[in-house]
Amino acid sequence: MSEKEPVVLCAASSYEQKYYLNEAFSGLPTAVKEELQVMCVLYTADVGGILTLQFDEDGNLQFQVTSADDDFLFDEIGSVLKIKQYQAEKQELLEALELYYRIKILGEKVDFD
Repeated sequence: MSEKEPVVLCAASSYEQKYYLNEAFSGLPTAVKEELQVMCVLYTADVGGILTLQFDEDGNLQFQVTSADDDFLFDEIGSVLKIKQYQAEKQELLEALELYYRIKILGEKVDFD
């Protein structure tokens, strides 16, 4: 059995200075979409590289970071610290996104009892 490809929620690139939101998530509330955009764009402005938020096959939201081999300005330590900061400060948002993904995209039934 092969692993399913991760599903990209959004991404930002310091190289192209662009932000992308997967159309499958266009139903998210505007405030959530804006918060994701600000989070991703600020990350790439501060640290550099490319930040992708993606769901793994179990519905867990993961931060995927890549940088060009010749990008000597990419801050690897800053990257780790910034992601830890986001995971702490945005915990409620990130958990809500995982729940949204499991219900809307994976079609799971969730019991709220």
